[in-house]
Amino acid sequence: MTLIEKPSQLPQAIAEVLHAAFPGLKVGNHQDFQGAGEKTGVLITVEGNGPGIRSREGRKAHALDLSLKAMAAPGALPFDACDLASQLMDLVLDNRWNLPPAQCDLPTNIVAAPSLRSTSDPDYDTWTVSFTQTLYLGPALLNDPIGKPLFACTWDVSNIDDPDQYKPLAE
Repeated sequence: MTLIEKPSQLPQAIAEVLHAAFPGLKVGNHQDFQGAGEKTGVLITVEGNGPGIRSREGRKAHALDLSLKAMAAPGALPFDACDLASQLMDLVLDNRWNLPPAQCDLPTNIVAAPSLRSTSDPDYDTWTVSFTQTLYLGPALLNDPIGKPLFACTWDVSNIDDPDQYKPLAE
């Protein structure tokens, strides 16, 4: 697995997994679903990106709020979108989307619900699976040249930039 460098790689990785899991279903982002064409498919959206707690290696954390909108075409069987949302939830659970485990946490806060129309009535032909997934980006910061994690507390050292004042990280 190659290291990931930017948050946009997560929706791309999700799309690849969804294409493999549902080969006949349209999967894409908002640009793929513009126009009056076929509306059946899964729309991948990044709803937000907030800071998280750095990884053990010192990488910066990005907590991404994502949604997978399962859309059934008008005239589909009742609850087709609900069934698709359930399949998506099963796929999201415990999935790192073939990204490195050191850089991609498991999804949390997974929930599925019918989308709301502009009239605030539920749209049962469109269900949204929402979840949060944390990415850890950037270089690992806690490694010394021989690869042992080191740390120092600012109140214990006279110069935080002096590597000789750091001690090994307890396992």
